[in-house]
Amino acid sequence: MEIQLLRSLRDKKHREELGLYAVEGDKLVSELVAAGHPFEQIFATPDWRGEATHPVTPEDMARVSHFPTPSPVLAVGRIQRAELSPGELESGLTLALDGVQDPGNVGTIIRVADWFGIDRVLLSPGCADLYSQKVIQSSMGSFARVRALVTPLGAALAGLRAPVIGCALDGRDVRDIPAEPAAVIVIGSEGRGLSEEVRSLLRYSVTIPRVGSAESLNAAVAAAVVCDNLRRVRG
Repeated sequence: MEIQLLRSLRDKKHREELGLYAVEGDKLVSELVAAGHPFEQIFATPDWRGEATHPVTPEDMARVSHFPTPSPVLAVGRIQRAELSPGELESGLTLALDGVQDPGNVGTIIRVADWFGIDRVLLSPGCADLYSQKVIQSSMGSFARVRALVTPLGAALAGLRAPVIGCALDGRDVRDIPAEPAAVIVIGSEGRGLSEEVRSLLRYSVTIPRVGSAESLNAAVAAAVVCDNLRRVRG
């Protein structure tokens, strides 16, 4: 694979055109490989402790690295264009992200979903790119274990029998959330909250009561608190 192509995978446009993405870093790639994540190619220097499909010199790695200080390994995978199955959202628990643009938050929410055994994570097209280095790095090995897919939320959530629950400042106390056999929990964007389209589809909304003086919680923290309460009432 050409050096120019590997370097181009830093950019979302090129990732989408090529259908490929790259992740870099000894710890991250090791965790994904251990979790069984499929990579098409692994470029690595002799310092890499795993198996490489393409051994390279440190000098070559410096030319393709996405980091200011190159790591010993860069792995390339193929983007998976997953789609929802009919009726899939009517069972289990789903986290839906409505325009969450911070890649660190998106990745951490995927990790939260893995921790709490959430069945799937939906990302609206306005979210941070699922296959960006920062999202994958923040999710750690959870990227390989959680079913995450990009889909327009309006179409996905319309007409569901399972309740669609939004996180909003004007919602009911999250500690009073009922035990739902299936539910979709929607986390809004960091700056604008939930979109009007999604708000129109909510069964109800929940809020995390504030005791101290902090202005807000970020999206990943809010997702963790809501998931914890849902798991508590479901047993």
